[in-house]
Order: sequence, then C-alpha cells, then structure tokens
Amino acid sequence: MNPVYKRVLLKISGEALAGDKHTGFDFNVVTSVCSAVKKCIENGVQVGIVIGGGNFWRGVKDGAGHVERVSADRMGMLATCMNCLAVADVFRQMGVKASVQTSVDIQGVGQRYDTLRSIELMESGTVVLFAGGTGAPFFSTDTASTLRAAEIHADAILLAKNVDGVYTCDPKVYSDAVKFDEISYDEVLARKLQVMDSTATSMAMDNNIPVIVFALADPENILRVLSGEKVGTLVK
Repeated sequence: MNPVYKRVLLKISGEALAGDKHTGFDFNVVTSVCSAVKKCIENGVQVGIVIGGGNFWRGVKDGAGHVERVSADRMGMLATCMNCLAVADVFRQMGVKASVQTSVDIQGVGQRYDTLRSIELMESGTVVLFAGGTGAPFFSTDTASTLRAAEIHADAILLAKNVDGVYTCDPKVYSDAVKFDEISYDEVLARKLQVMDSTATSMAMDNNIPVIVFALADPENILRVLSGEKVGTLVK
C-alpha cells in the first residue's frame, strides 16, 4: 500500500463496535477494526482514534428528561473512556503499541492529553486513542475528532459510520436517497446533512481538513481510503 495520507484521525462510532448487539462490545468487530488499523501502522501511517460512546450512553439523547444535560454529557465522556481502554488492550494483544490520552484527569485510565506528546507517540508507531471527548459538555465526539485532528495536524479525518457515505436524506428512511461521491463543507451545512454536527463540520472547514465518510461494516475500507480508492463520500 502506498498511503495518500501520512497522519489521520479515525473516528469510530461506539455503536459500530457493538455490532448486531447494539450495546456493549462485539469483540469480533473490535478485533477486525484493530487488525485493519495495524496494517495502516505497518505501512507507516500515523493513527489517532476517537471513539464515540453510544454503545453505552448517548449523552443527552439517553438522559433527556431524566438527567441534566451537563451530567448526561459527562456520562458520555466516561463511556468513551471505557471504549478506548478496551480497544487499546486489543491493540496490545496484537503487538501494536497503544496509548490512551484523556481530556479529563481519571487516574489509572490514561495519560492527560498533551498535543506534543500525542504527536511524538504517533511518530513512534503508537496508536493514540483520545478519550473523554473535548473534556467539556455540549460538544460531541465529532467535534472532539475535528479538534484533535486540527491539533495533531492530521491530513484527513476518516469518519467510520454505520452508513456508507453522505446521502441527500436518510437512506434507511427514504428509498430515493442519493449518495454523494464528493460534497463541500458549505453544502453539508446548507443542506443540514447529518454527517457530523455543525460545530464539527465548521471546524473541519475552517482548518481545511478533508473528511472521508465510509461504512465500518467492512473495516478494510480504512485501508482502501488510505490507498486512495474512491470509498464513501469525500467532504472538503
């Protein structure tokens, strides 16, 4: 493989790690994702990862009417920490160096996030998992992804989702939904397409970071994207 990107931020939805169970972990899925990332590392690609927490807790969506927004969001941050710990251990069992960097101080979970240290680790071939979102409520893990991508000077954001790209409308609801091969940040915002939240999309646009949206159902798509194949939708 001749990778087209040297350093990437891979965003994985928590729900994707749950597989058909829709909650917790499906370690067959986790292992297949980690195997694909291992191949990226072996080909010299530097990888940072942000994982959502939806397989355990979806913040305000799960807490609506029962838990105050700030508390609900902080619970979501803790869910991302659990995901990062599990995935980091799977990497280590494969012989891949992995480091969990947390946006909040949680003793024993990971190192406190530091931009320069994260870059040094990635340059040494270590997969860096960014846990805890941005460390503040009211910001999604999508926003955490674009923030970390900007901080570590990532060449692209790889947005691995349960759908295979960006559509004109929800393809699960509308049979006439049409997938974009390529779309601009401005059009995503104007159409209010649910690629990422608007804050994350604006941050990617302001920092000129391309976003490739693709399905994680086949983890080898990660390698295809890095090889320059036309997979999913390119947002730029």
